Amino acid sequence: MNVIVNELVTQYSLTGDGKLIVLLHGWGDNARGLANLNAQLSKNYRVVALDLPGFGGTQSPPGVWDLDDYADFVHDFMTKLGLDQTFALIGHSNGGAIAIRGCALSLLKPAKLILLAASGIRTSHSPRRLFLVIVAKVGRIATVWLPGRYRQALRARLYGAVGSDLLVVEPLQATFKKIVRHDVQADAAGLALPTLLIYAENDQAVPVEAGRRYHELIKSSLFEIVKDAGHFVHLDQPAQVQQLIEEFLAT
Repeated sequence: MNVIVNELVTQYSLTGDGKLIVLLHGWGDNARGLANLNAQLSKNYRVVALDLPGFGGTQSPPGVWDLDDYADFVHDFMTKLGLDQTFALIGHSNGGAIAIRGCALSLLKPAKLILLAASGIRTSHSPRRLFLVIVAKVGRIATVWLPGRYRQALRARLYGAVGSDLLVVEPLQATFKKIVRHDVQADAAGLALPTLLIYAENDQAVPVEAGRRYHELIKSSLFEIVKDAGHFVHLDQPAQVQQLIEEFLAT
């Protein structure tokens, strides 16, 4: 489905019934990357997932955006659809950083927060290195549902498109550089809502240490490390991640 939010055509899905859960994808991804999690959660909850501006089926930002702009956009999207009383907000990678910033600014007010390999703690990882690691993984997940004979060719096209459309196009390149300079540790320290932190043992993009740091900062947080998984922990170990989330939501 599509809706116009702040003059941007925005693609989203809204499925299931019950308490509302909002899904926010990471940089270089789109709502489809959270499709499996969406499908499971929508059995018991009402789930909304959107393509953030610049990704998937949503138009690109009109200028250089930062985390505040994305948090504002999610708030305006929710308002446009008349969605309130969010039960849980789930953010993966940069979606987690947006979620933290949005909660700190009181733009997003979920009862519970779930962070999957959330970024936002800035270290010595260079923006380019982080971006390329994520893109390489996205290339794998974006074609996972296709027959094997089609995957290799489409992934090659995807990587080429990323190089030309994301690394070269100035608005997204500048936005990426601005976002990866924004540290949200002070925002996290001010959060008091129940929070579940799920990080992957083998994540090379956002290491486990980031999760430990958030656990120290966020009051009432739970911290889980998933083995044999990388940055897209919800795809590498879907059953375990789903169980952790369901148990957290039920408490």
